[in-house]
Amino acid sequence: MTAAYASDPARARGRRWPEEEMSFRSPFQRDRDRIIHASAFRRLKHKTQVFVEHEGDYYRTRLTHSIEVAQVARTIAGALGLNDCLTEAVALAHDLGHPPFGHTGEDALQALMAPYGGFDHNAQAIKIVTRLECHYADFDGLNLTWEALEGIAKHNGPVAGDLPYALADYDAEHDLELGTHASAEAQVAALSDDIAYNNHDLHDGLRAALFDEADICDLPMIGPAFAEVDRLYPDLDPKRRRHEGLRRVFAAMVTDVVETSRALLAESGAGSVEDIRHLGRPVIRFSDALWADLQQIRAFLFANMYRAPSVMVERERVTRIVNDLFPLFMAQPDLLPAEWRRNVDAQDEVALARSVSDYISGMTDRFALQEHARLTG
Repeated sequence: MTAAYASDPARARGRRWPEEEMSFRSPFQRDRDRIIHASAFRRLKHKTQVFVEHEGDYYRTRLTHSIEVAQVARTIAGALGLNDCLTEAVALAHDLGHPPFGHTGEDALQALMAPYGGFDHNAQAIKIVTRLECHYADFDGLNLTWEALEGIAKHNGPVAGDLPYALADYDAEHDLELGTHASAEAQVAALSDDIAYNNHDLHDGLRAALFDEADICDLPMIGPAFAEVDRLYPDLDPKRRRHEGLRRVFAAMVTDVVETSRALLAESGAGSVEDIRHLGRPVIRFSDALWADLQQIRAFLFANMYRAPSVMVERERVTRIVNDLFPLFMAQPDLLPAEWRRNVDAQDEVALARSVSDYISGMTDRFALQEHARLTG
């Protein structure tokens, strides 16, 4: 049953460039489908989360992560009576703006772009879906609904202060009401991102042998989950034991969000999606107790995975790659592909830097490594 505070596709605010809608696909379904068919979405296949793309076929990529986030988001949206198509669209698009090499690549681009308006992956996602995807005859971008754009821009909450230029420029043309919370659907996408990466980072860290089950069984949620598996399945094969333990952690997070959010939504008295936007607080949350548990798990992962010696060596290497490519393209714009330099005045340093940033951020891990080797020898 659809809740009163769900986003109603029949009442969607429309697209920036008016289009005739379809009788057999809702506006939010079309948003989701356009994101899936976008070039930037396909490139997520060769962009990784923590490990660099060539390091192994079993680690999560941005694409597999986005699919996992969408699966979790659909489940939670369905349990809460929300629009699952809008939820899925925001979930699938939430990482479109990430550059190569995960958060390491983003850190490098943020520093390089500081004099030119900044870089932020959420703002870059907005630029991709409103401008950089150039396939349609009538408009640049994907011409998504206002609700989808709002969700991509502020699924993590209201956006204030000094905005990255990519978001500020678009918002000046098409007001996304950045000072309010997003729809409950977009909030579900944000929490589903947390659930997915908390789960799969544990799994990838174990697979990479950065730690083992004995190391994580002292952590909240994880220890009890593995204890239950051992009780139910004594002497279970280690691979199956790992899977059974982590799937229980995964289920605990999903269940907690559904139960906590259901209570918050009921308490809010919200009767429309506009009520959700103007409540002044999120309505999709973990419970305080589970959030405290997750902070312990994240602290463990930070120390033992994100800052593991082998990962730090790779972080330094890929940071050098981004730091080499950016000034090289700035000094020699002719090295950019023709489509990237066609509309850029090489004498306009800011415009050139933003074009270079767009080009580098769109690279996959593999292509960035290949281009660096080709251009620097």
